[in-house]
Amino acid sequence: MPYLNCSKEPSVLATFLIGLREGLEAALVVGILVAYLRRLGRKDALPRMWAGVGLAIALALGIGAILTFGAYSLTFEAQELIGGLMSLLAVGMVTWMIFWMQKAGRTMKATLEGGIDRALTQGGIWALVAIGFVSVAREGIETTLLLWSMVQSFGDAPSALLGAVLGLLTAVLVGWLLARGAVRLDLRRFFLWTSGFLVVVAAGVLAYAVMDLQEAGALPGPFTALAPVDALTGAVATGWSAFPFGWAFDVSAVIAPGQTLATILQATIGFMPRMTWLQVVAWAAYMLVVGFLFVRGVRSRRPVTPRTAPEPAHATPVPSLTDQGAP
Repeated sequence: MPYLNCSKEPSVLATFLIGLREGLEAALVVGILVAYLRRLGRKDALPRMWAGVGLAIALALGIGAILTFGAYSLTFEAQELIGGLMSLLAVGMVTWMIFWMQKAGRTMKATLEGGIDRALTQGGIWALVAIGFVSVAREGIETTLLLWSMVQSFGDAPSALLGAVLGLLTAVLVGWLLARGAVRLDLRRFFLWTSGFLVVVAAGVLAYAVMDLQEAGALPGPFTALAPVDALTGAVATGWSAFPFGWAFDVSAVIAPGQTLATILQATIGFMPRMTWLQVVAWAAYMLVVGFLFVRGVRSRRPVTPRTAPEPAHATPVPSLTDQGAP
């Protein structure tokens, strides 16, 4: 995105949180698998499960390397087109994962343990390898696409990758401490808040994707013949008169691209000092639709306390597992 030239020093916080959230989810999945195999007394099956996990990590790294280094031999338009399509794929995967966690998060442990039972019953080395691979590959690919899209929007800044690596390492450490019982964490609340954060991040990635596709000429915008022109300056129009294929606003004089404030806003809510109307519409539509569905899903899953007769004064209520934060 040549006109942006922003984020030479991007916010490490955004990519750190993404790496932490996605990495912790993968770490918990692996922890469930390892704990169940040990409880069954099948430590001999652990190497096969770890082999599947290793293959999943290798796949995620391979996809990241192909996307990063494979684009160098392409034209600018081709790079922007691929970047836009990959960002759209990342938005789709993140959105699906958010609602999948809302629906299936409570039964994830039972599902994973059932998969191991079937793998052990069927036998064969590839059954457990597949369990480890499938359990981690989904998280790995989603994380790779999302981080790659954000790094692209930051101009391939090393600090964005540093934040992601720190987040993943922290996730591994926290997952290990949780498995050993050294720390306690309200996972339901953690995934609730981070899922809400991911809704906002995905809206920003969608805005990046729209800009990439506009620069590639796949979508109409300020870089195509359909762009409205200001009669006085001869430049692409900005404001209401530029709707729908011009610039929605340009506050670069107030919030300069590349400055700390612009970087933080871009990393957290997807705001850029200059955005097209299609970007703004896409961001707002995603926030309205997905945000509404996310909030509705959260409210529909809140525990409902039935109205009962008052208990005797000497009775002590026993908190439920839900009240204690259990998923």
